Amino acid sequence: MGLLDRIGMVVRSNVNAMVTAAEDPEKILEQSIIDMQEDLVQLRQAVAQSMAALKRQEQQYALANNQAQEWERRAMLAIQKGDENLAREALTRKKSHADSAASLKGSLDQQSAQVDLLKRNLIALEGKISEAKTKKDMLKARLQSAKAQENLNNMLGKINTNSASATFERMEERVLMAEAKASASSELGMDNLEGQFAQLEASSGVDDELMALKAKMMSGSAPNQPALQPADSRPAATPGQALDSELEALRRQMGS
Repeated sequence: MGLLDRIGMVVRSNVNAMVTAAEDPEKILEQSIIDMQEDLVQLRQAVAQSMAALKRQEQQYALANNQAQEWERRAMLAIQKGDENLAREALTRKKSHADSAASLKGSLDQQSAQVDLLKRNLIALEGKISEAKTKKDMLKARLQSAKAQENLNNMLGKINTNSASATFERMEERVLMAEAKASASSELGMDNLEGQFAQLEASSGVDDELMALKAKMMSGSAPNQPALQPADSRPAATPGQALDSELEALRRQMGS
């Protein structure tokens, strides 16, 4: 293969690739069905013409048969009348029409077979067109589904999922921080409230003790101690008197 042949092959290959890439499957399917329907119209016309020709041949065959039978009847009539020459002439006409009928019979059989074949082809083509329409609708639906899937994939491909995930994580972190702050604020509020009540209870205890002390002071006496007497209400005890008193108390204790 020469260089020019190889270049020509490459060019044709590129052209075919461009044509294939530019093909629209939906339009190609539509055009295929249109072409098949045009073939169907032509086939129907051919069937109609063949059937018309078959009908004419049948009429010609029937006419030739009738003519042959008619001349045979006339030949019999001539024999009955004793005219053999006329009978011979009638038989000659009969033979001519009989030969025509035989020739028409062969052509009639061929035409009938051709019409049957055309009818079968017509039925088959109609079936193929119906099947093609069904397949076209199915392929069209699949093509639309594929295009929709491709568009969806292209849209998903343009979405930066990493950036979206990072944004959601950042927002989730903020929400968690806000919830933690709210919880801490609630706990601090409860601690302050409990502290206030603790201080209040502590101050209440001090106040109660202070009031009790005031009451004791106002009564002028303390538990387990003798009441104080004014200094000028009794004479000061001498050491001897104090000793006597202590002895007297000891005696009473021993006597008891």
